[in-house]
Amino acid sequence: MKLTFLGATGTVTGSKYLIEDGGKKFLVDCGLFQGLKELRLRNWEKLPVDPADIDAVILTHAHIDHSGYLPLFIKNGFKGPVYCSSATADLCDILLPDSGYLHEEDAARANKYSYTKHKPALPLYTQEDAYRALEQIKPVSFGDEHPLSEFLSFKLTHAGHILGAACVHINDGQTKLVFSGDLGRLHDPVMEPPSQIQDADYLVLESTYGDRLHETTDPLDQLEGIIAKTAARGGTVVIPAFAVGRAQGLMYYIYKLKQSGRIPDIPVYLDSPMAISATKLLQEHHAEHRLSKDECAAVCASVIYTKTVEQSKAIYSRNNGMPGVVISASGMATGGRVLHHLKHYIGDPRNTVLLAGFQAAGTRGARLAHGETEIKIHGHLYPVRAEISMLDNISAHADYKEILEWLGHFREAPRKVFLTHGEPEAASSLKFKIEEHLGWNVEIPEYKYDVEL
Repeated sequence: MKLTFLGATGTVTGSKYLIEDGGKKFLVDCGLFQGLKELRLRNWEKLPVDPADIDAVILTHAHIDHSGYLPLFIKNGFKGPVYCSSATADLCDILLPDSGYLHEEDAARANKYSYTKHKPALPLYTQEDAYRALEQIKPVSFGDEHPLSEFLSFKLTHAGHILGAACVHINDGQTKLVFSGDLGRLHDPVMEPPSQIQDADYLVLESTYGDRLHETTDPLDQLEGIIAKTAARGGTVVIPAFAVGRAQGLMYYIYKLKQSGRIPDIPVYLDSPMAISATKLLQEHHAEHRLSKDECAAVCASVIYTKTVEQSKAIYSRNNGMPGVVISASGMATGGRVLHHLKHYIGDPRNTVLLAGFQAAGTRGARLAHGETEIKIHGHLYPVRAEISMLDNISAHADYKEILEWLGHFREAPRKVFLTHGEPEAASSLKFKIEEHLGWNVEIPEYKYDVEL
């Protein structure tokens, strides 16, 4: 097998791995680059491989940095199947058309307000491109071997993280290559932990939190303090949240706080059509999370769903001088409805913007986290007067201690571990820790690096 790294190197986005074996070519993940402009520009570059030459794609999970390039990949000639778990297929039904819609909206807005040098600005792909891509998705079961070619097979095991998330095992009968995908937390209150893996010849491992430990503070205590303090001054808590996974986790925590009377019974809005649809899937895939059917139903019924633009705008007038919580995508404030909430609320010191998790370099979320006093949204600058708070301990990613614990179940060391999906400092730190604690051979590949396995 030959492995080429076409994304998620030196960054946490753009996941793409090319596997070549016996004249066949396969892609594990097909994600968009996000964050810094120099990374986003890669989405527009021609890939070093022709999509028409790829025989199949396997997705670890549905997050856009792992699946969001599919519509363009298929538009540019890929004709094969896209294999993934059933829940990942359901989530792609939601995420990919939404991604296409946002690309169209961004292009239309750039043309309307002339804040782009491109005349006219064009979307990377359209909603229609995304709907066409969905036709090639083929759900497969967890745990079973599925043929890829005469020589290769693959199987999926649970990775935690979000609904449908999988580790991908590639096997040619002699060599086992495992992609961790994004590993979930070992003790997440909602999601089941990642399945233990005992052997791999080569392991491609995520390193998002390779240099950090999640806070040990109970997120319920942190959320209680932030929401109660903001409500007391008549403000609104705006939470940019990933529509899949993070939004539902926040709903669970806020539900628990209300149930125990630890915060006022203020309205909580879920203002993201995508998050609303993903929340419904939580009730359809019970095997992948810890909540009972009754508790899951109660959590899902505990928020106000705002599906239309009119309902979203109504939050502004309803909440002026009235405390509330708005959960809206996107999680790093790179697009979506949350930008309109930020424009409305960020200039008022009564309000709080709560950044709930990792903020990639170059995103608005990262700039807010670093204390910028002005933020640009839709071509205009807005003063930052709202309180900016961070909630770091509800991440859906394992930290370095949890990764080391997960690696501890391997019966013997892989021949090599490749660290991807991390900023350079995080990957370097995790490399050192794995070498020191386990004595394994670890490499941090660069963009377009290839290796014979």
